[in-house]
Amino acid sequence: MMSLLVTAVVLACQLPASSSLEGIRVSNDRKGFVLVESGKAFTPWGFNYDHDGKGRLIEDYWDDEWPVVVADFREMRELGANVVRIHLQFGAFMETATEPRQHSLDRLARLIKLAEETGLYLDVTGLGCYHKQDVPVWYDQLDEAGRWQAQVVFWEAVAKTCANSPAIFCYDLMNEPVVHGGNKPGTDWLGPGFAGKHFVQYITLDRAGRERADIAKQWVDTLVAAIRKHDKRHLITVGLVPWSLDRPGLTSGFVPAKISENLDFIAVHIYPERDKEDDALETLEGFAAVGKPVVIEEIFPLKCSAEELGRFIARSRPQAAGWIGFYWGQSLDELRSEQSLRASLTRGWLVLFAKMGSEILGKQSP
Repeated sequence: MMSLLVTAVVLACQLPASSSLEGIRVSNDRKGFVLVESGKAFTPWGFNYDHDGKGRLIEDYWDDEWPVVVADFREMRELGANVVRIHLQFGAFMETATEPRQHSLDRLARLIKLAEETGLYLDVTGLGCYHKQDVPVWYDQLDEAGRWQAQVVFWEAVAKTCANSPAIFCYDLMNEPVVHGGNKPGTDWLGPGFAGKHFVQYITLDRAGRERADIAKQWVDTLVAAIRKHDKRHLITVGLVPWSLDRPGLTSGFVPAKISENLDFIAVHIYPERDKEDDALETLEGFAAVGKPVVIEEIFPLKCSAEELGRFIARSRPQAAGWIGFYWGQSLDELRSEQSLRASLTRGWLVLFAKMGSEILGKQSP
């Protein structure tokens, strides 16, 4: 265990200090990323900071427990992360369909400052509706056009807040959006719940005869344009489920090749399954075929062992430009004292993360 701690310390020293954060752009070969000023390679290697150990979203505690957020960012940095993916809830940031909530934008600005101070880049994922009970009633009552326009207002406000910071890696338009399929209109904007949260969200309830991929592209282009009104330099992506590829069976409608024209890179969520490593790699290759960098934006030993996950990460390096796992506010010491399956899985992941960090980032100059 001591060797893991040493590795984490070494990686932390290799990460940029707050005063040296540079912008990030897509590399000329369109396979990865580089720092804008120095041209040095940049590999996203970090954590989703989507909730804490109690299941609370960041907006639930960043007012009253700010020192907890600070400690968590420092812990993630010490573990070797260079990117933290934050998840912003629509209901926390919008008073009405046309009026953003300034208090939440101020808290976001404070979080950005913390990222700058700790030398971490942010993957800013928006439009979350993870806790169904917190989704504004008026939001669910909007029609498609009204809902999209409210999402435009959200992203314009967030982009204004983030635009001038060097600590922004990217904007992620939404976590796991789906276009409603079938000819019969849907009735719920949210997909099925998982572990008390709703991670999948529909962007329309009625195709009205339109092609699903056309709807997805129009939605992506609408929100990209909203961000670009205020921020023309930071990268933009969208978090895709692995069943977004144009294949027989279940699909999201967000076909990467058809929706990615105005996205800077592809973000996909892959949880390799035991004894199905080759299937996961084949899926990854399908996303990489688009010809833009691919970041595995969610990865975790949920359906396989940490050892198998490490092997998948190693094998995915020719196609993937980055990997983002999970950190839920508990250190390795805290996880070791907790006897639960979740703690065991998370502990195995963090040990793997610290161990592989030197391999993933070791050749990059500090």
